[in-house]
Amino acid sequence: MTYAGSGLGLLPDERIDLSERIIRNEEDNGKTMTDPVTGLGNLRRMKVKTEKLIASRADDPAPFTVGVFDIDRFRPVNDLFGRKAGDEILCQVALRISAALPEDATLVRITGDTFGMVLPTCFFEKDADRMGRLLSEVFAAPFDLGDRTVRMSASFGFCQYPFAGNGFDELFDKCESALYQARKGGVGSVQVYTHQMAEEMRRRTQIEQALRKAIAAEEIEAHFQPIVDIRTGAIQGFECLARWTDPDLGPISPGVFIPLAEQANIIDSLTKLLFVKALETAKAWPSDVFLSFNLSSLQLMDPMTGLAVLAMLSKSDFNPRRVEIEITETGIMSDPETAQRIIDEMRAVGIKVLLDDFGTGQSSLGRLRDFSFDKLKIDRSFVSSLGEDPQAEHIISAILYMCKALKLDVIAEGIETAEQAEKLVELGCTTGQGFHFGRPADAQTTLSYFRDAAPQSTAPLI
Repeated sequence: MTYAGSGLGLLPDERIDLSERIIRNEEDNGKTMTDPVTGLGNLRRMKVKTEKLIASRADDPAPFTVGVFDIDRFRPVNDLFGRKAGDEILCQVALRISAALPEDATLVRITGDTFGMVLPTCFFEKDADRMGRLLSEVFAAPFDLGDRTVRMSASFGFCQYPFAGNGFDELFDKCESALYQARKGGVGSVQVYTHQMAEEMRRRTQIEQALRKAIAAEEIEAHFQPIVDIRTGAIQGFECLARWTDPDLGPISPGVFIPLAEQANIIDSLTKLLFVKALETAKAWPSDVFLSFNLSSLQLMDPMTGLAVLAMLSKSDFNPRRVEIEITETGIMSDPETAQRIIDEMRAVGIKVLLDDFGTGQSSLGRLRDFSFDKLKIDRSFVSSLGEDPQAEHIISAILYMCKALKLDVIAEGIETAEQAEKLVELGCTTGQGFHFGRPADAQTTLSYFRDAAPQSTAPLI
């Protein structure tokens, strides 16, 4: 079979040229344009094809489509069956996709399990979406590895010239943005770069620039939500939560700016700023009240994180035994060895480590076995379903029973009603947090919990 990637992806009357002079010049300089594993072109060839196509349409910029796709969950298969099996899957993907693409299309392997496409006669967003769904179906049949078969899927991102850009680099960036959005939609998803995405990216860029300034100006504020004994309403600690109001943009949800800080690689600066502010606030609390603080998944991949936490505690002269660090299962999965080292360094000085959002990961029981935790938090999705979904009650009961056997303390989060609180006490959970006991509040308001009488929401339940 002749790969679609071996053609230029140009209009029919332009194929005579074949751009051989450009290709020869590249190869003369020792820069091959061919992927050695699949026989497809590589990213350099994709760039040549795209730029040639742009030049051919300079006088009449008729649209065309550029796309990229990633094989979902390729790495675990590669690790499990070996590199040779991984290469075989890549070759089969190349054959299948090539056969499904139009004759004038270009298919290349960019790197690893990422492929690229140039589609000269795919003119509109709806055409690109239809093409992505067609190619997604190509992955439905099992891949043959000789004595075994595996099932794979892929996520696709597309954009159109000239709407998304007038040059290859700009088009490729937009494809990657679309692919990123596709991955957020789950395996096998397709995303085309649209006007709405363009507006969202403009907004994201605006927020990112403002966030960088806010961190430098120390404008990110620490708010605190009480963690209480559900039976008596007595405060045991506070969880620190980031809050930010920009003078021009207004209040920005942490669900927006925290992931953005991670993607922009400024989460470490944000976290350190917030932690220092939280420690200063917590100094004014009674000595038996703890501070709970969240670490980003990216920080659990940095070997220096543990030492940085200890250094800030030392500089603030704050007792590490009053600190509880919350981490998620997702956060420890990317680099388990580094995460374990960080956990060990913190627990060695008395910091407690909590597994947050328990019950939502893919292998939580395995994480409890492999890592040393002091507490875990029952995810709010189970708590919110109490009284409505009998399964939620059974799951919480099972978690509590397991934690009792493992000698782990438990915190239920997301408690919003007295009925939920009463049911948790009935099931054996004695510690929790949520709007029923108090919303996140600034440092001064938090101090009022100790200066004034206990708020009505924290009155004993039983």
